[in-house]
Amino acid sequence: MPPARPSDRMRPVWRCLRILARCLYVLVFQGRVLGVRNVPRRGGVLLVSNHQSFIDPFFASLAFDRECNYMARDSLFVIPWFRAVIVGLNAFPVRRHTADRRAVKETLRRLRMGQMVLVFPEGTRSRDGTIGKLQPGVAAVAKQAGVAVVPVLIEGAFDVWPRHARLPRPAKVVVRYAQAISPDEVAAMTKEELLQRIDRTIRRMQAEVRAIYHWPRLPEKQVSTDCPSGTTQAAFKKD
Repeated sequence: MPPARPSDRMRPVWRCLRILARCLYVLVFQGRVLGVRNVPRRGGVLLVSNHQSFIDPFFASLAFDRECNYMARDSLFVIPWFRAVIVGLNAFPVRRHTADRRAVKETLRRLRMGQMVLVFPEGTRSRDGTIGKLQPGVAAVAKQAGVAVVPVLIEGAFDVWPRHARLPRPAKVVVRYAQAISPDEVAAMTKEELLQRIDRTIRRMQAEVRAIYHWPRLPEKQVSTDCPSGTTQAAFKKD
């Protein structure tokens, strides 16, 4: 496994890439980010997001003033030059559709070192933009790590780069962060309760965002209805 960085200090190269990424996000994708203040600025944080496209890690983490770590499927680490790039961007491999204990241990290690880690518990990209079944392993990791958990919605990325398309295209994207689930709350819930809360929260945010931007409703079977509740600077709204 590539080593985790023990400090929250952002590397100069990461700062430069973040500036470029933000400009692209706003100018090319008409991007908006909502709820950034809900994400803890220090300490271990587990970001749990839906998965619509290859470019989701870029969308989900560009609003932060700290670096993020990413699980990525192991096949992406086969090509040496590409492996070097994604390892430099804090990615580490996971074998999909298996109980990859090594990836779980690496996730826990980085979280306990105070890092931010982004995971996609659906396990694969959406085929139609809807949210698939969340794999239960994410709840087990969250409870073992003892860190804050933040449900994340990425909406519009499927229109940017659907899994059947060879290249991305411009389209509006919205990223929304829910209120963080505190470590105490995580500890008080069962794994099933925690997974259900994450699932309901992401689905609720998807329905709300699509209503706000007047996007077509998704099939009712994919959206839970009994859920709990400009400029570059303007795009990064902190509600």
